[in-house]
Amino acid sequence: MEPKIIKTKDEMRAWSRSIRSQGKTIGLVPTMGCLHHGHLSLITQAQKHTHHVVVSIYVNPGQFAVTEDLSTYPSDFHGDIQKLKSIGGVDVVFNPHDLYDYGDRLGIKRTTDNNNNNNNNNNRGETVSCLEGETKHETWVRVEGLEKGLCGKSRPVFFRGVATVVAKLFNIVEPDVAVFGKKDYQQWRVILRMVLDLDFAVKVIGSELTREEDGLAMSSRNVHLSPQEREQALSISRALFEAKSAAYKGEKIVGDLRQSVIESIEAAGGKIDYVEIVDQESLETVEEIKNGVVVCVAAWFGKVRLIDNMEIDVL
Repeated sequence: MEPKIIKTKDEMRAWSRSIRSQGKTIGLVPTMGCLHHGHLSLITQAQKHTHHVVVSIYVNPGQFAVTEDLSTYPSDFHGDIQKLKSIGGVDVVFNPHDLYDYGDRLGIKRTTDNNNNNNNNNNRGETVSCLEGETKHETWVRVEGLEKGLCGKSRPVFFRGVATVVAKLFNIVEPDVAVFGKKDYQQWRVILRMVLDLDFAVKVIGSELTREEDGLAMSSRNVHLSPQEREQALSISRALFEAKSAAYKGEKIVGDLRQSVIESIEAAGGKIDYVEIVDQESLETVEEIKNGVVVCVAAWFGKVRLIDNMEIDVL
């Protein structure tokens, strides 16, 4: 079954309210497109918990700094629809134009397909402002504590962009359940906190990280890795599994475990953004390896920034 494609907020909200009036529940899987098996696993999770599933496909300019890869972020809308058809069970694809008018504050250059046919972006669709009569926005959602560390250090605008657009998606789609992948561990925690603090009537489910057969964490950005860089990038997951094994064998010293991960990735040619061992809920650094921590990594291979993590739950 081919999902219904909805472009406007009013139509999306009307569809959701029609479904809810029938006593049915709605699951939302927010994505930025270029779908892979990791995304499809999130959809499977949503199907287990709700009657109907909405997948949003929206490349959010607000989470990219001026120097980051918005213009080259991979996109294949037609291919995404074919993947969703192949698995079935997706009722709606919500593919809005701009959800937020950033003006010139982020240095974002709005383009259309006619001017942006490179870098596999030709199926993204129009990205000019389409805010249904609204004026330029001024409101941001911030989760001030959880957004500061890890990715927040090198990407200071990222989580306000994520939280703001996810809040808008919740208000437009009105889902009962929303599913996020735990590969983006900090993002998942930020959204959980936002939902708690702002009393959204949405159950947020964190779906386990999905890996390729060789261990590489699935990511839309993987398509930008050269064959050599992809092989080198396997050092991240190998280092994380080795760290988990060392913890289970009794390693308690945070500095030693962290340094072993850093050395393994750097030896393979990676450039470290961060390697941190933090509490799974607060994301604060811990003084020793214990139950309920997560090892989080961000590293560059060539021009591609990859993130990965490994929870340590039973010691």
